[in-house]
Amino acid sequence: MVAPGARMAAAGPREEIQLAADGSTESVAVPLRAARAKSPSKALDRRRERRWVRAAQGGSEEALEQLYRRHWPWAHRAAYLVVHDAAAAEDIAQEAFLSAIRSLDRFDRRRPFGPWLNRIVVNRAIDWARRRSLRRETAADPEVGSPQSDQPDPPALDSAVYSDETVAALRTLSPEQRALVVLRYLLEYTPGEIAATLGLPRGTVNSRLRRGLDRLATEMDAR
Repeated sequence: MVAPGARMAAAGPREEIQLAADGSTESVAVPLRAARAKSPSKALDRRRERRWVRAAQGGSEEALEQLYRRHWPWAHRAAYLVVHDAAAAEDIAQEAFLSAIRSLDRFDRRRPFGPWLNRIVVNRAIDWARRRSLRRETAADPEVGSPQSDQPDPPALDSAVYSDETVAALRTLSPEQRALVVLRYLLEYTPGEIAATLGLPRGTVNSRLRRGLDRLATEMDAR
């Protein structure tokens, strides 16, 4: 996943470390200066997606299949990078999609479908990661029982696409910080869009994202 020779560069006072997601190779965010170029067909894609949503609201299974094919890969990647558990990520992404479909009749198709779905995915992933952390803390409590060793997660994604070093560095962040990094640099949301998606003040998003990036930079340098 990490581009040859790429390094986490220190950001200046007015600069922001960018983790660019290369859509052509489906690589996860890596420390780079240049962000992915915007596709000239973005407007066409939005119109096509709007037609799918309208048809799905009318009961078209084919349109639902198109929405699933379009958004599943990114939903699954986002869930995995927050929870770091392959089976859980698949369950979270599937449950989020089903939840979105059940509420599709109330969805305003003038809005993009992806951010709406990703909000469900990321919130569910954060909740799952919090519950796992709580279970581990409880299991490590000597008054409750002996600590349980962590079992390695099954391989969720091609190691040629996702470097072990980057995934391991992300693992050191809190679930909330991982979610912000995923939204910002994998899904390429703006801080304002993240704030709206997660229902947080923009200042909170910026401060948490900065702390997460600082820790991620330290981990990447150490590795």
